[in-house]
Amino acid sequence: MPRITKEDKARNRQNILEAAGRMFRSQGIDAVGIAELMKEAGLTHGGFYNHFASKNDLAVEVCGAAFAASLGGLARTIEDGPGEAGSPLEQVVAGYLSTAHRDAQDGGCPSASLVTDAGRQSEAVQSAYAEGVEGYLTGFAAEFLREAEEKGQELDPGEARDRAVRLLSEMVGALMLARAVRHVEPELSDEILRAGRGQALETR
Repeated sequence: MPRITKEDKARNRQNILEAAGRMFRSQGIDAVGIAELMKEAGLTHGGFYNHFASKNDLAVEVCGAAFAASLGGLARTIEDGPGEAGSPLEQVVAGYLSTAHRDAQDGGCPSASLVTDAGRQSEAVQSAYAEGVEGYLTGFAAEFLREAEEKGQELDPGEARDRAVRLLSEMVGALMLARAVRHVEPELSDEILRAGRGQALETR
């Protein structure tokens, strides 16, 4: 048999991570078997353990990578500043509570797609999830403080943190509810998104 190069091994590992990222977020971690996952990645079942010691280790890495991608998007939005959709936080809320994000085949942001799974997994997975949540809260709070300073207003860092917690909680809750009813009550799902966008923006 031809020898697998380091490049091939790295590519195979990345394929597993990407397939797991899609499947875990759209189906749930427990619902995805290793055989199914490896088939999605275009690899054989037995090859899994050449890359990861366990499914739990994979879940930890997937959770961290998914949040890193989402937080990277948040950072870019904040760095780009105001746009047609409003301030950076208004843009974030509009994108998060959009029909496109609700219907994302890969589950979209892990803050909502993995929220139930995280609490049922190992402490390592929960820690990776908590770190991602903290990244959102830190980013939101910093933006609240920046906006206040730009407007010549005083905002206590503790209040900025509280606003960040409320904003993320409202966004995640609204998205989860909208997803839960979208197939049987699509109009209700859209209503939840609309109301969620309005309520989240009032947090500011």
